[in-house]
Amino acid sequence: MNQKSIYFTPDHNAFRKTLRQFLKQEAIPYLDQWEINRCIPKSFWQRMGEQGYFALFYPKELGGAEKDIFYSVIFLEELGRTGYTGFRLAIALHVYMATSYIATFGSDYLKQKYLIPSILGEKIAALAISESGAGSDLSHIQTTAVFDGENYIINGNKKYVVNGTTANFVIVVAKTDKKNAPTKRGATGISLFVVDTQSKNIVITKSNNLGLHTADVAEMQFNQLSVPPTQLIGRAEQGFIYLMKCLQLERLAIALLAIGGAEHCLDITWQALSKRKIYNTTLNKLQSLRHQMANHVTELEAARQLAYHTAWVYQQNDEMPIAACSMAKLKATELANTIAADCLRLHGADGYDNNSFISRIYRDAPVATIGAGANEVMRDIIAQLALDEMNFI
Repeated sequence: MNQKSIYFTPDHNAFRKTLRQFLKQEAIPYLDQWEINRCIPKSFWQRMGEQGYFALFYPKELGGAEKDIFYSVIFLEELGRTGYTGFRLAIALHVYMATSYIATFGSDYLKQKYLIPSILGEKIAALAISESGAGSDLSHIQTTAVFDGENYIINGNKKYVVNGTTANFVIVVAKTDKKNAPTKRGATGISLFVVDTQSKNIVITKSNNLGLHTADVAEMQFNQLSVPPTQLIGRAEQGFIYLMKCLQLERLAIALLAIGGAEHCLDITWQALSKRKIYNTTLNKLQSLRHQMANHVTELEAARQLAYHTAWVYQQNDEMPIAACSMAKLKATELANTIAADCLRLHGADGYDNNSFISRIYRDAPVATIGAGANEVMRDIIAQLALDEMNFI
């Protein structure tokens, strides 16, 4: 929807226009081929870095542009509007998920070696958290990093690693404390490491996922991988705290990506309805279909305003808006899933063609309800923070 907003200035709007044109010229014509190749070429990463799109959120002393958060809001929405979930996730993970751990908690050494080249598009980041038996519940992570007096020795297997085969480095979540025990929410004894993907004793295998093909999803196996203490992010055994802090930005980012994607889904569906003739009119003139689309547009605007407000609160730095980030992620991703399903149906038989644009959107939509904590976990967080701690009169 094109309307005035309290969040965006003319400079923001000019940035959106420039970014949209860049993606239209430099990405969209090639995305079908990147889906087939199942990765984004490194030349495009470099092009994004040259244009300063990876620098928006980071401070100037690290080569960033130090823009306010609403430049990032625009960036994420426009990535979503491309309509390619794998593409948008790969880029967003690099900028707002993997590298944020180094920016927030990493040493100057790690920032110089990994973050600055990432901002420039010279290095690509990945994030290895999930395992076969551990996803939203980090207490079940089996990957270990044992200190032998000189280095940490990492052993374990990670799944669903976005940018897995093209990344130059990966943030690895591992147990460093054998006494690791579950807490009320999460786990103790977790640490984060920056690992070069070209290191010996790493086996990287491309995953055969249902969707997210451009995201370059892979599995990583670490077998007696030795990394020096300088690769540790922050302090040992503090990883769960770091994860909980950075996951809020990740959840907000996923919400904004979903909002942009849902908007694009509605746009192409409305275009399809406008072209499809029935009897003496077109489908977009039928009241029942107009009302369905009106409902979706209204719900999407509600989700958008929730995400915008959450971004504003996040920027204030007074306190981490955990409940709001969870709500934004829950609302936006489930709405995007519902919209994708309805829009596929509104495309009729053409939508069920496996090669259709809408079928790919439908196939990819559910993954956003899983990433950065399943939506069942979001509901649990919201219940605890917005219900259990509420003072009822």
